[in-house]
Amino acid sequence: MAEAKTQYYTATSLDGFIATEDDSLDWLFPLSDLNTSSYPAFIADVGALAMGSTTYEWMLRNAEAVIAETGSPWPYTQPAWIFTSRQLPTIPGADIRFVSGGVPAVHAAMRAAAVDKNIWIVGGGDLAGQFHDAGLLDELIIQVGSVTLGKGRPLFPRRVLNPVLRLASVRQMGTSMVELRYEVEKGR
Repeated sequence: MAEAKTQYYTATSLDGFIATEDDSLDWLFPLSDLNTSSYPAFIADVGALAMGSTTYEWMLRNAEAVIAETGSPWPYTQPAWIFTSRQLPTIPGADIRFVSGGVPAVHAAMRAAAVDKNIWIVGGGDLAGQFHDAGLLDELIIQVGSVTLGKGRPLFPRRVLNPVLRLASVRQMGTSMVELRYEVEKGR
């Protein structure tokens, strides 16, 4: 396996939103099938997860949809760090660590746990942006769906002009999704 990366793997609408204003992902489910996407190969190379509290709370609120899509209310075997400043309920059987503060110290613990595998920034966009701000984001894997939401939770609420995001690959997924992979060029 190549050098381990910290990756932001997510889906977005054409107009750059990962969820609606009320954190709904209902727009996404009709567009893709996890099993025919890059997800199975992607998750096999993930050793640790980072997740914001909004994403985690969405999983708690939508446990039935998560079970229908993945077969489990917590479909990850990898340890997960949930970035939050509040007390949140746990999910039985899940390897979850609640953390607050900056991402660099937490990233070091995640890297140690992931060993030679990748770290997945599950969401949201601001958390991925914090990893980028700290110089810790290596790759963005963005699946763009053929819908527009008008407004909602932004994909990556950062101005990124330098270092440049280098397009590494483009892959069509059916008739309603495309996957874009960008490498974060560091030190330019």
